[in-house]
Amino acid sequence: MSKLAPNLKALINAAHARPGPIPAPRHIDAIYKKIEQEATAQKLGRPSWLALSTAATMTMNSPESMLALYNSASAAKPASEGVAIAELMREVGLKCIGFNGVPRTINMLNAFRASLPPAIVSALSTAPTRLPTPSNVSSINTRGRALWDSIYRPLSQKLEAKLADAHPDLPVFIISSEYGALFSDPPRATGGNVGRVTTSLVAIACLRAQQGVGPQVLSHVFGLRKAWEDGSWRDDGGAGEEEGVRWLVSDEGCVWVLEKVDEVVEALGGGRGSTFAPVRAKL
Repeated sequence: MSKLAPNLKALINAAHARPGPIPAPRHIDAIYKKIEQEATAQKLGRPSWLALSTAATMTMNSPESMLALYNSASAAKPASEGVAIAELMREVGLKCIGFNGVPRTINMLNAFRASLPPAIVSALSTAPTRLPTPSNVSSINTRGRALWDSIYRPLSQKLEAKLADAHPDLPVFIISSEYGALFSDPPRATGGNVGRVTTSLVAIACLRAQQGVGPQVLSHVFGLRKAWEDGSWRDDGGAGEEEGVRWLVSDEGCVWVLEKVDEVVEALGGGRGSTFAPVRAKL
């Protein structure tokens, strides 16, 4: 295959296209620690604040900041906790595919693994848990439908019909392949489960950091609240104590979630906003 012309290569890597990852700002660990401290004070569990920070960082495409978050969360913790933290962070990263797309998740998770201590890497689970087979396809679809209904009820069927109007396979893919195969946790003995409440936090964080998708942010804020209303938050053992989850789904709690994502975006974006909407080159 012929080589690319120099001007084509230069255009692909032009500064205004922001082709590479964002470096970690010097103060990002302080922002992550503040989020952890505020969440802990409200009796939220580690998965809640860690998923929120991880999803925002994944969206902003900053592998160095992902490592800073891991180091902050795992500091002074035994090795077993360090493994559990890494497992949760990469599971959140995987679920970010449904909101941010595949490329960022590939780049971020590859860089994340490469930056972890060898002892942690060697202890991470290696068996896939989402492979569809004739024996589990039905359960995948059932999980997807249950999560979809939990988030969007009582409008779940109406929304599904609207998506089908746009393209008949759009709701099929979203409910089966994303809500079933990706967003819901498969039955397994290894890896990091994210849970119902935490999955809603991942959705809110990705979409808020991505910018430009306000209707979807609104939908998932309601979805977070519905986890409290239908009691499914109880199945998310790491989300936090009952008092903490009750606060999280309140107006005050939801404002806190959005503001924390905004703080991460502000820090990583250098005041220029999301990397999904870079500053355009002057023509």
